[in-house]
Amino acid sequence: MIKLTMPDGSVREYEKGTKAIDVAKSISEGLARVILAASYNNKTIDLQQELQEDGTIKFLKFEDEDGKHAFWHTSSHILAQAIKRIWPEAKLAIGPSIKDGFYYDIDLDYRIVEEDLEKIQAEMKKIVKENIKLERFELPRDEALKFMSDNKEPYKVELINDLPEDSIISFYKQGEFTDLCAGPHIESTKKVKAIKLLSIAGAYWRGSEKNKMLQRIYGITFDKAKNLEEHLNMLEEAKKRDHRKLGKELGLFFMSEEGPGFPFFLPKGVEVKNELVKFWREVHKEAGYVEVETPIILNKHLWETSGHWSHYKENMYTTMIDDEDYAIKPMNCPGGMLVYKNSPHSYKDFPIRVGELGRVHRHELSGALHGLMRVRTFTQDDAHIFMLPNQIKDEIKNVANLIDRIYKTFGFSYSVELSTRPEDFLGDIKDWDIAENALESALKELGLDYKINEGDGAFYGPKIDFKIRDCIGREWQCGTIQLDYQLPQRFELEYIGADGQKHRPIMIHRVALGSLERFFGVLIEQYAGAFPTWIAPVQVKILPISDKFNDYAMSVKKDLEAKGIKVVLDDRSEKIGYKIREAQLEKTPYMFVVGEKEKESNTVAVRERSKGDIGSMSIDEIASTIINKIVNRENDSPQV
Repeated sequence: MIKLTMPDGSVREYEKGTKAIDVAKSISEGLARVILAASYNNKTIDLQQELQEDGTIKFLKFEDEDGKHAFWHTSSHILAQAIKRIWPEAKLAIGPSIKDGFYYDIDLDYRIVEEDLEKIQAEMKKIVKENIKLERFELPRDEALKFMSDNKEPYKVELINDLPEDSIISFYKQGEFTDLCAGPHIESTKKVKAIKLLSIAGAYWRGSEKNKMLQRIYGITFDKAKNLEEHLNMLEEAKKRDHRKLGKELGLFFMSEEGPGFPFFLPKGVEVKNELVKFWREVHKEAGYVEVETPIILNKHLWETSGHWSHYKENMYTTMIDDEDYAIKPMNCPGGMLVYKNSPHSYKDFPIRVGELGRVHRHELSGALHGLMRVRTFTQDDAHIFMLPNQIKDEIKNVANLIDRIYKTFGFSYSVELSTRPEDFLGDIKDWDIAENALESALKELGLDYKINEGDGAFYGPKIDFKIRDCIGREWQCGTIQLDYQLPQRFELEYIGADGQKHRPIMIHRVALGSLERFFGVLIEQYAGAFPTWIAPVQVKILPISDKFNDYAMSVKKDLEAKGIKVVLDDRSEKIGYKIREAQLEKTPYMFVVGEKEKESNTVAVRERSKGDIGSMSIDEIASTIINKIVNRENDSPQV
């Protein structure tokens, strides 16, 4: 007999070799009908897998991330099977599940076009209706090689050749179709209820430009038709909010062929960035941080000490100065270590909270570049907190509260994940246990729901990740809190303890916004370019009805600017309707229309972005309303 611990903590006994699906059926036939896979001792498995030892078990539905993974992984096999039915000569490469769906790379002389996607999709639906069971089997490496060679699948042969000679290779059979695969998969094709193939792209085999260009087909599937409809609506909404499109239309930033991955920010974009920085500095000053600035270029010795020269050099830009190797910093941390070492420290100094808005450069592959979301230079809102072991929990809570304040200001909800010790960790297990307990205890005391990612911590320490959720449901990785025992050791950081002896401090790396540029891109999409008044690059646009009111409009402009409001005067000889429409397209929070009546009464006719015409108001009255929104950083975007 084996003992299985359920998610609620209860323990049940089963015969050794019982399948996961039969365990589910013993609990509830209804449960067995809706589950897709299982998590057995923290490893995702097929429902047909036999359980041979005591352990924990959890059943996964489509709502679970690992459940989606198995569902979309199976969907990629359905796609490959459909392609082989239509084009038997196609050679299969790889077909994984990804964050939002799946893809399959194929080698085919025929060039697949958009019109072919409907045909492939129709064949996939036939495969679903056939209710084909997925059956796992294993072969020794030599037999696996022969099997794939006989099936004329050279890419699979190459993958098998990369495995050790004593490997046992797993396959999944799906009717007449068999694929090399580690799994896991769902039990049958029939559970895939809604299918949509999204696009075709080129992809080099194994990501190398030296290899052949393959055809990649992206798709998405769901267990319910309504979920697919909601997802497609979200994709359409995302297109409207694309920060690259809006960034150009609103005059915020642009990218140039002269500098791929190096964004150019225009005056309006700089205004938004400056407000972000102003907010960041205000929040951090209130939280007891000091701000530093470290050099962009530092010599090879520093990067050897930090470990970047041996582990990250391919992503670094390097140069020679006075016959010595230097690198443009990809991270702020090593410079922060030198700041700490610049002066002696006592245990009485802790905690020391040091923030830096540091410009970093990383050599990202050209194919990975994506607007502001993936660039080659960006400003990282780093902070390094040096502390005593007994201060870890309180500092984690302080950082979590700071991040919470920042995200809520912009209208973001978020999820939290705790990543624990990986297999290739550095340091003492005792230190890891203390750190993990401190992080988890802090999250519990804050009342934050969190997910544990076993073994997904950095090699130098456990971490907490914050994923913000925007108004259309997408998640973005931004904030991170990482405990680090490695850099203080590498840089021999010290302080004098209460015992008069030298000790090594504990250190936290953390970011709240992450990349300032990426966060800016996320904000553009969150608000669809209609920024809240406090952060908008132009807060008021004054629109004279005709040229003869330009002088009055200019006096209004000067009055508002004196009060700290960002104003633009549109004194062109255009019709007022045209000016209003243009200001609306620019998503300006307030428009002040001025004519004879306004001039005589020393007022303005106010149009608010989300409400339209709200009537005539005195300058002081409307200015007070706007200033109140700015001071309180009110989230008045119509998009949220």
